[in-house]
Amino acid sequence: MTISDSSRTRGTLHGRAAEFLRVAACCALAAQLSTAPSALAANDKASSLPAAAAAASDPVLKAMQAELARATTELGKTEQAPYFLSYTVYDQDFVVLIGAYGSLLNNVSAQRRHADVTMRVGTPELDNTHGQSRPSGVSSGTLPLGNDQDAIARVLWELTDREYKRAVPSLLNVRTNTAVRAEEEDKSPDFSKEKPQTHIGEAPATPALDRAAWEAEIKRLSGAFRKFPKVYFASVILQVQNSKSRMVSSEGSAIVSPSASTRLVMEAQTRAEDGMDLLRVETFQAPSASGLPSESELTAKINKMAADLGALRKAPVAEPYDGPALLSGRAAAVFFHEVLGHRLEGHRQRDEEEGQTFTKKVGQEVLPKFLSVIDDPTTREIGGMKLAGAFDFDNEGSPAQRVDVIQNGVLKNFLMSRMPIKNFSQSNGHGRNQPGLMPTGRQGNLIVTSTQTVPEADLRQKLIDEVKKQGKPFGLYFDDIQGGFTLTTRSLPQAFQVLPVIVYKVYADGRPDELVRGVDIVGTPLAALTRILTTGDQQHVFNGVCGAESGQVPVAAVAPAMLFSEMEVQKRAHEHERPPLLPPPGFEDSGAAKDAQAKPAVKP
Repeated sequence: MTISDSSRTRGTLHGRAAEFLRVAACCALAAQLSTAPSALAANDKASSLPAAAAAASDPVLKAMQAELARATTELGKTEQAPYFLSYTVYDQDFVVLIGAYGSLLNNVSAQRRHADVTMRVGTPELDNTHGQSRPSGVSSGTLPLGNDQDAIARVLWELTDREYKRAVPSLLNVRTNTAVRAEEEDKSPDFSKEKPQTHIGEAPATPALDRAAWEAEIKRLSGAFRKFPKVYFASVILQVQNSKSRMVSSEGSAIVSPSASTRLVMEAQTRAEDGMDLLRVETFQAPSASGLPSESELTAKINKMAADLGALRKAPVAEPYDGPALLSGRAAAVFFHEVLGHRLEGHRQRDEEEGQTFTKKVGQEVLPKFLSVIDDPTTREIGGMKLAGAFDFDNEGSPAQRVDVIQNGVLKNFLMSRMPIKNFSQSNGHGRNQPGLMPTGRQGNLIVTSTQTVPEADLRQKLIDEVKKQGKPFGLYFDDIQGGFTLTTRSLPQAFQVLPVIVYKVYADGRPDELVRGVDIVGTPLAALTRILTTGDQQHVFNGVCGAESGQVPVAAVAPAMLFSEMEVQKRAHEHERPPLLPPPGFEDSGAAKDAQAKPAVKP
């Protein structure tokens, strides 16, 4: 499982780790709005229009409902009639601007329309999606743009026929495997019965993108990196997306969910003399471009990123360590998302290939008593920051719900889709997926709260006190995190690895804090989660995109800074290619190239 704060895929997995992606919940907290589905009704307002009236004014929805009714009637006459059929159509209208060194590398706008046909044959107790046959439940394709109902219906017909011919043989295989394999421990049905929902959302009111102005600003921002000769790669990426999801089902649900999102990602990379690549990323998210920080604020962030990279190049490589550690709020949020959140997703409690870390611990203490954890997609904002994992309806048409998964350290619940598990028979609105994949229980807004807090400014001294108590020379402070991954299957070690970016040694004898590099947090969940001593008194937000078996979905993780009595770190693997041999253009006479000598500002 990987987690990255970058907008592009990087080589953070080494050796066998690349093989883990098939079985591990992969998180990429990244800017990938063109591939990640928008949350259903994340920002819209409910309309008072009934579904029939909405269909009359929406040719696409009308075509979907008509073809669904026809397919349900005709396939109902077959020997193996589907008991559930749904159509979901995703409209995406997006703009992507990518700038580097004062110019645009990419300037793209596009529209696309994608359809998922989900079908279940058999019975809710045992159907074609059972066990490892789950992918047989969906077929996907590209739909025509525009409002030609006949063209839309024709493609839906084709996809429905393809899906039926896929689902029926899968059901036969499921029945055969069930007859010859050992009895499953969890005999829950494959699909829960839920109340049909109708929701017609209205598009959020967002200002139109001033494309020319943003093209100029992206050029200026990316050009600001040119004055730093030791920054070997840098880019600024703006992604603006307006989406609409339409879902209709044979149960009677009809949900229309418009949404809008904008994300700005600034990346910069350098390389130390030993060949270690060093990365800094800053991301900003808002419903529209007008909600992003000002150009002066972004420029200040760029200067800070370059200064961080300069310091990291000179920093010593950290050695393996086991002892007290302090995680910033953002670092703790990512830590909980990876180490705890994925292990609370409902389908992992049923899959016999999963490690099922917490499956039989309901009612037991799994965290210190002062910690509680909820996942609440209905929370839109915390501390003035919008939460990326907000939605009103999940991708199966179930209303989003706040789920108290851990109360005062005691496990109470799981994040459920419409796949029941033992003692949890209903969805709680967390069935999520990327277009083309089957939904599973997934995180939305994972929020950690604490009743044992100290002022955040006092946590550093608390760390020093713990270091002295244990007789250690120093502790570690993790200020920012690049990503990480966790393994959840029983065929592999139940372990996690978190990839920090900014890490300091905090000395017990009063020496100044020392920046170090090349260190990864490692451990196992049951041990790591019990070593939290206290937390700060402020919540911090990490927004991004998380990928797992059901694809990439927007998520948020929220947590206070946390003090750990013990945390283990290891050296990070890295390449050994030398930095560039020549200075960048314009710095030929500067020798080692002093960062303080700035090139003239870029003017588009």
